[in-house]
Amino acid sequence: MRSPQTAFHMFVINLMIDKQRGIRPPAHLRVVREMTVTLGMRQRPEPDIMVVASSALTSLRTTSFKPEDVHLVVEVVSPESLERDRTTKPIEYSDAGIRHLWRVEQEDDRPVVYTFELEPAVKAYVPTGIHRGRLKTDVGFEVDIDLDLGEFIGS
Repeated sequence: MRSPQTAFHMFVINLMIDKQRGIRPPAHLRVVREMTVTLGMRQRPEPDIMVVASSALTSLRTTSFKPEDVHLVVEVVSPESLERDRTTKPIEYSDAGIRHLWRVEQEDDRPVVYTFELEPAVKAYVPTGIHRGRLKTDVGFEVDIDLDLGEFIGS
């Protein structure tokens, strides 16, 4: 059962997966949404967005990915998922060895993106930035996203 999705949640996901403005990985990676990552027998969280190895998309019946095939997870926080997205999921993802995590929150009706990278010696995420207005970072490929949602919300 999923938490109710806010309009903010939907528009941020639309922005992040937009082929012109969003995450544009190199050919060996793909952006996917509404799919799970299998962390254990009864542990299949569904990040809002993932960047995965193209080679992991073996079939159109694929529903989940192994952690080693996941390059980046993106969680867009909703009021109902705040605790899970800030605390529980980052621990699960870091324990699984997923290298990059972005958490997107709403601040004054605008997205703010918190970026993290796995520090392998301690298997924990360290912050790499807080991004307002523009998300400019490197996750093994350059990312430069204008975070203005105006085009999506009609303003």
